[in-house]
Parts: sequence; structure tokens; C-alpha cells
Amino acid sequence: MRVVTWNCNGALRKKFEHLSDLNADIYVIQECEDPVRIQDKVFNAWAENYLWTGENKHKGIGIFVNSNLKIELLNWDNQYKDHTVKYFLPCLINGDIQVLGIWTHKNNSPNFGYIGQVWKYLQVNKEKFDNVIIAGDFNSNTIWDEWDRWWNHSDVVKELKEIDIESLYHNYFKEEQGKESQPTFFLHRNQARPYHIDYMFASEIFSSRLSKLEIGKVETWLKISDHLPLICEFNKAQSTTAGSYVSP
Repeated sequence: MRVVTWNCNGALRKKFEHLSDLNADIYVIQECEDPVRIQDKVFNAWAENYLWTGENKHKGIGIFVNSNLKIELLNWDNQYKDHTVKYFLPCLINGDIQVLGIWTHKNNSPNFGYIGQVWKYLQVNKEKFDNVIIAGDFNSNTIWDEWDRWWNHSDVVKELKEIDIESLYHNYFKEEQGKESQPTFFLHRNQARPYHIDYMFASEIFSSRLSKLEIGKVETWLKISDHLPLICEFNKAQSTTAGSYVSP
């Protein structure tokens, strides 16, 4: 099973064919348009099996899966007290794989922007996580932790680890949070301004079967986006109580 997360920087209908070379089963795409409101036969055929959410029809988050897979929206809570967090797209694939797509925003919050949105979402939903892959653009890194916050990037990473969910990149390359050797984002596509802000976290049932992880090549992807895709491949399980999550 192959899973890709990528911030396409808009206009996915003009870029989706680049994803075909990755041959993934599941694509978590940020800043993409809502396919149902796009009249493009080729793009619509590619995007026939998906979920999407967003306030702007041109830029939201979508999860696209192969036509032989079943994808269902999960009814998880986007409300933390009186605040609606965004954007989070939870779904169930083939009845046993939870995928949570993330594209964080400042969301008009002076204190809980970006990683604070993830922290809030965790408080109301983490008990529902079961065999989950969390993927997307967090717009965050440990290097931006602030001493007087309890919802820093490091706090979110720690909270996920407490429920056996860890970053696949950091486990695979044996690197520490905040000391990543491979960036996923270049501000204004400037190679002199690299950052690592895109992640894939997963429950142990997936992390233990991770066979390959790579980040897209700069020379290929920076031409079409300011982000590089994160690509993960998982071995097939022989037997598991999780059912047939490896069926893709």
C-alpha cells in the first residue's frame, strides 16, 4: 500500500498527472479544488473516488483513492469549545483504515493558529483514533516552539506518541524533530528557504510495516508547487486484527 501527502499549491486539475507516476493507493492533497465543481473530463475521471472539504471551492483538502477502494467520511468533531478548527478531513477506507487529512490554518486565532488547530482537534478526537494514518501540511515544526505554550509542535508530537502514533519520516531516517535533513517546503519556491512542515504520522500497525519513505525530488516538484510530496510504502500484513487494511 502506498500513501502520498502533497500540498499542490492550487490547480490540481493541471498537475494531477504528475501524481500518476507515484502509483499510490491513497493521496492526501492540500490546496486543491473541489472536483465536483470543475468541468474537466480527464481530471474528473482521475478524481472519481474522493472526499473533499473547504470553504473556498478552489482551495481545500481532498483525499483521493483508487477506484477499487471504498472511502467513507467519518463524523469526527471539528469543534473545540466555541471554536471551529480547520481543515481536517477524517475518513475510513475499506472499513478498517482511518486516514486523517490535515491542512492547518491560522484560522483567525491569535494564539491557536496552525499547530494549535491540531492540538485542539486532538483534544476532542484522539480517543477515536484506531489504526490511523495522519497526513498533511501542518505548517509547523519544533523550531517554532514557544516557551509559554502547551500546544507547541513538540507537545502535539508527544501527545500522539502517548497513544502509539509516531512520525514515519523521523522513525525511518532516525532524525529528531526540528533537525530534519530533508525539507518538504520552500518559501516562495526559494531553495535558500527550506522547511520541513509536511508529515505522515501513523499507528504502530502501519509504522511497523513501513518499507519505504521518500520525499519528491526538488528538480521535479518545485516547478509545480512550493511543497514536495511525502511518499510512504507499507508491506502487506500476514494476519492482523485490523482486518484487510493491506487490501490495496
